[in-house]
Amino acid sequence: MGTAFALPLVGVAFAIAAPRILARADWQEREPVVALWVWQCAVAAVLLCFGLSLLVTAAALCAPLRDRLFWIAPRGVQDSYDLTVGGAWRGVFAAVLVTAAVHVVLHLVREAHIARISRRRRYHELRRAAPPLPYESRQRWRARRAERLLVMESPRPQAWSLPLPRRPLQLVVSTGAMRRLSQEQLDAVLAHERAHARARHHLLLQSAGALATAFPGASLFTAYADHSARLVELAADDAAAYRHGHLATALALLDLNETRLGASRSVPAAWAPGTPPPPPVEEVAARVDRLLTGAPRLRPLQRLNLTAVGLLMILVPVLVTLAPGLGTLLTMGWRS
Repeated sequence: MGTAFALPLVGVAFAIAAPRILARADWQEREPVVALWVWQCAVAAVLLCFGLSLLVTAAALCAPLRDRLFWIAPRGVQDSYDLTVGGAWRGVFAAVLVTAAVHVVLHLVREAHIARISRRRRYHELRRAAPPLPYESRQRWRARRAERLLVMESPRPQAWSLPLPRRPLQLVVSTGAMRRLSQEQLDAVLAHERAHARARHHLLLQSAGALATAFPGASLFTAYADHSARLVELAADDAAAYRHGHLATALALLDLNETRLGASRSVPAAWAPGTPPPPPVEEVAARVDRLLTGAPRLRPLQRLNLTAVGLLMILVPVLVTLAPGLGTLLTMGWRS
């Protein structure tokens, strides 16, 4: 049972060290995609630590599960985990882990349900604003386009995407944005929204928000939610800038938020009902500065090293779990 108790300690160490180290990493704005990967790996490592600990504890309490897990391993491998040690503490420890797991799952389901209801409501509002053409209604079996562009009558320059399962991606642009933006800037804005949908950023933000809500005292989860909200925007900016240029993307950001950037910061931002809230003014200014004067990207070898660090974080819980069995196998091999 030493492995079952060691894994949560490793998870707590990750949860404490990861946000402190990543908060001081100045390379994240240069490589937002890699930064998102490293954050996700840190969170996955913590969750994996507690999940594997629950599996080992369940194996100690349930003989059929224990036999299924070790059915192909030599007898000494199972004995190396000391699954019969722990007594009543095994049940208490398993109850705590199960409660935490159910707590996380409930928050994930709740967050997904709320987001699904919100997206469906906004989708039906958009369909009422722009009903399908008769030909489109008759030929629904042909409506397999990857996206659908909707122009919304509004003087405020706005643009956003609405990804829905089993439906085309809804790209919404206001008439105010079409009047203000040039064709190149409009293409950059649409590329930004397509990048969000292609990378499933809405699912990433939902899971990050659910973890932060489930464990508000965990600095890793709260920092993950805060940094993810910023990094997904930087990643989408980079995707748009790669296709349409940094200048066009920066100018599009400025034109979409010109009124808010020029207004007093003490005035709260307002937006039309049913539309997503605008980003903070400070964030928009920082994104524009980054596009125009930002530091260059990291070298390929540096990106590869950071990707390997993320993979290593995920491998640590697996290696801790397999360590007793691997040690026994090596000992048996040396003796033979």
